[in-house]
Amino acid sequence: MTRASIRASLTIIIAAVVLGSVIAGLLPSYWVFLATSVLITGVALQSLGLVAGRTGMIALCQMSFAGVGAWTVGYLNIAEAPGGLATWILLGGLAAVPLGVAIGLPALRLRGINLAIITLSFAAAFDVILATMTFPGQTAFIQVPRPTLFDSDEGYFVFALIFYVAIAVALEFLARSRLGASWLAVRHSERAAAAHGVSVAKAKLSAFAISAFIAGISGGLLAGYLGTLVAENFSMMQSLSLYAVAVMTGAHFAEGAIIGGILVVMFPEILRRFDLPQDIGNVLFALGATQALSTGETMSETYRRLLRKLAPQRKAAGSTLFEGDLPAPVEHAKGAALTVEKLTVRYGAVLALDGVDLTIPAGSVAGLIGPNGAGKSTFIDAVSGFLARYEGSIKLGKTPLEGQAAHVRARAGVRRTWQTNRIAPELTVGGYLRLAAGNLSEAEVRAMLDWLDCPDPETPVVAVDAGTRRLLDVAGVVAARPTVILLDEPAAGQSHEETLRLGRRIAEIPTRFGSSVLLVEHDMDLVRAACSQVTVLDFGRVIASGPPAVVLDQGPVKRAYLGIEESVAA
Repeated sequence: MTRASIRASLTIIIAAVVLGSVIAGLLPSYWVFLATSVLITGVALQSLGLVAGRTGMIALCQMSFAGVGAWTVGYLNIAEAPGGLATWILLGGLAAVPLGVAIGLPALRLRGINLAIITLSFAAAFDVILATMTFPGQTAFIQVPRPTLFDSDEGYFVFALIFYVAIAVALEFLARSRLGASWLAVRHSERAAAAHGVSVAKAKLSAFAISAFIAGISGGLLAGYLGTLVAENFSMMQSLSLYAVAVMTGAHFAEGAIIGGILVVMFPEILRRFDLPQDIGNVLFALGATQALSTGETMSETYRRLLRKLAPQRKAAGSTLFEGDLPAPVEHAKGAALTVEKLTVRYGAVLALDGVDLTIPAGSVAGLIGPNGAGKSTFIDAVSGFLARYEGSIKLGKTPLEGQAAHVRARAGVRRTWQTNRIAPELTVGGYLRLAAGNLSEAEVRAMLDWLDCPDPETPVVAVDAGTRRLLDVAGVVAARPTVILLDEPAAGQSHEETLRLGRRIAEIPTRFGSSVLLVEHDMDLVRAACSQVTVLDFGRVIASGPPAVVLDQGPVKRAYLGIEESVAA
């Protein structure tokens, strides 16, 4: 993953050096001036790409954060603060961070149109504040000085390019870190992210904070670019246009932010030369964003998809599973790994679970079976922390789990998979494994994927079929080596042979990784192959429990689960 970050960063740097040299060395000053505006707009779009493109939250107030950064730079200039413009710009970005966190707080409970209204309201309020005050130095025409080395238009273009590249490279490394993976996971499924131990609140707030910091930097760059500023530079309508362009171009990619900057800066120039109304641009941006949302693919994603088709396919190196490369087993306490007593769950008048008792011995694979609607998924939701209200007790070892949120239980040692696939398709296979399991070496990642016949770590999840994604889901929770693993129908989408092989792998988990397993499954061949004990639910009650060979042969189990009448079974 580090090599991938370095490759992407080198690509960005080389492209910046080549294009920057061409623009600064060959184009007339006017076009260099416009190119600088493209870069500054691109920085603002990068900030929006982080919070909207990567984390999936609607933010319509980025220019307000930019205004805070610009105002801070203007104030530091009037105050003759030491450090110069570069330092002031960074301080302006930091000044925007508290506002970013404050705006991010509603995102902990709101999403979609409700969050859009909150952020738009903040932008409108900021407009009112700016209308009643002036930027520092505005009335006295005191301009923000550019650094001596970058005083010319060509020089300031290079200055802005350095900031753009530095931010793009930093975001590339962040995107491939666990924090970046957690943003994508939250965007795709907050529940699945929490099941991997991700704090959804921290992921959202960190995205808003970093996004505000980058937006504040764009405002500081604009202050040095124009010298003096007015409130109209940071209007609410500009935030709306910026959001539409970010959605259309895919501003969470470095090239998407530049494409967006070109559209925002150059399109009005084209309209001006043809003597057309500037509002046409906003309409076209809105149509482009609608198109991207309806197709589910931005301009950057289209470009990358076509590039992958043109690029020569790397042959996957033949890999050999070395036992020593698998993550080492974790020693857990002896006795019961999980103890559930009198677990009762009600949905209004419906009794989903009625006093369920279940114990998973340490170092074992237990099965939980039953017909559809028996309460199996409700049981997993309660144990993993996705049900706030239940009666009874749940203990991990000797530690009660009552009152603990889902991500806290996951960190404590309760991990789960899902019946439906919830892996963020933007991740790579290796990136998902690291999100689920934390820091793994390259050898451990490859060995873990080989162990379950999953693809190469650099393979995009979007290119993986549904059945293999289920195996990848299992690989993630197993590699984390928690105390208890809850597998919710992992064999869905597998052939009979693949199911039997999966059963053998699941049976190996306690000895290879040290985790105990609760397997929820309808496939009886898988249950027989993997489980040493089985508990049967019917209408939320335990009707049988014991070794599979004994339990599956009981009349009530055949009648309730296998659809065989007890008289026939007798």
